[in-house]
Amino acid sequence: MAVLRDPVQLGVVGAPHGIRGEVRVKSFTQDPLAIGDYGPLYTEDGRELLVQKARPAKNVLVVTFAGVNDRTGAEALAGTKLFVERSALPQDLDEEEFYHADLIGLLVRDETGDEFGKVIAVHDFGAGDILEVKPSTGRSVMVPFTREAVPEVKPTAGFVVVDPVAAGLIADEDDSDGAEEGETQS
Repeated sequence: MAVLRDPVQLGVVGAPHGIRGEVRVKSFTQDPLAIGDYGPLYTEDGRELLVQKARPAKNVLVVTFAGVNDRTGAEALAGTKLFVERSALPQDLDEEEFYHADLIGLLVRDETGDEFGKVIAVHDFGAGDILEVKPSTGRSVMVPFTREAVPEVKPTAGFVVVDPVAAGLIADEDDSDGAEEGETQS
């Protein structure tokens, strides 16, 4: 069992596909088919999985892992997160490229520099990435990870800038149509 020192999640296993051990995998790599290009994948409990074959199927991959030869083995992997050691990934990223793992823990500031909270997760529910932000007080909020909502990302400086209006955290004064707060229009 391997213990990764600096794990980066590359995907998650979904449901089995057929009866021969294939599984659906949601890949988080820029090129989904590259999920096996960084060496073996590891589970949270340290098991090693080696990609034998991968092919696209709609919005997921259908993957065959070495040693997983039947539906029972595939079912046992459902929900398994897949990781590699960060050192296995390319380190020469462009200025506006970064790994999602680099965003977790960053301070969140508004455009005036006031701190709002911290990034606690990056989600992809299928319609684009979303930052989960834990404010200084209160419940976490979801912020669309778009250039409009998050105009600056500075992992090396330790923060991201969020436009509260574009992120939907506060109402835009221009959007009000004359209704007073708390009033409903019919």
